[in-house]
Amino acid sequence: MEAQEYIDSGILELYVYGLLTETENLEIAEMAKKNPEMDREIIEIEKAIVALSSSFSPFHSVANFEKIKARLELKHGKVVDMKPASTWSQYVGWAAAVLLLLGLGYQTLELTKTKEAISTVGNEKNKIQREYAFLDQQNKETEKNLTIVRDIKNTGVTLGGQAVSPNSFAKVYWNKATKTTYIDAAGLPTPPKGMVYQVWSLKLSPVLTPTSIGLLDNFEGNSQKIFAVSQTDSAEAFGITLEPAGGSLTPTMTQLYTLGKV
Repeated sequence: MEAQEYIDSGILELYVYGLLTETENLEIAEMAKKNPEMDREIIEIEKAIVALSSSFSPFHSVANFEKIKARLELKHGKVVDMKPASTWSQYVGWAAAVLLLLGLGYQTLELTKTKEAISTVGNEKNKIQREYAFLDQQNKETEKNLTIVRDIKNTGVTLGGQAVSPNSFAKVYWNKATKTTYIDAAGLPTPPKGMVYQVWSLKLSPVLTPTSIGLLDNFEGNSQKIFAVSQTDSAEAFGITLEPAGGSLTPTMTQLYTLGKV
């Protein structure tokens, strides 16, 4: 910018007032050293300000005020047309907002999927744990039953089907030394509702004497169908009858399902 352009622009007044940046101040100071016209203009502006501030005379105040006013009325530069902001920036803003909402929606969806996956894994884990516990219990029962069957100290007594149920069968595992008695009732049909199988130890002579040694309760719930009954002191035979729930004092012979001698 030429010296006259600086003078016409009004920037020198701002320089004198101290309203420019440090860089602009240095630039004008350097130019004023090289350009006497600029230097004189700066001095004139400073004199006008000093005269205004030091003169309170009514006669001089108007003249000084007019002089300063003339100095301060900066040359009118070109008016810069302020174009309205482009709608493109608005579109960009809306697009950014939409993308943000989509991002939040996606994150929420992924979070929901993750929670559902965790819940599914948790449910599967619980299911597996329940199945494992059930299988473990079944395994223990099987091992126990195998021990009963394989124990050579147990006397095995086979009970055959009788008139009321010819296809039925059962087996008694009786340890005469410990008197423990187990019944394998896998060959018996599921008892009707309100009925239960009752096991009897029998003495055949001199007269038939039955002694109840237990009920086969929870028949359907016992998957292995091996039941522990009361200890048996002595027996010449074993029989199983179908009785009303709770059992009977004496066997119902018309409902004798199985019978076998020791």
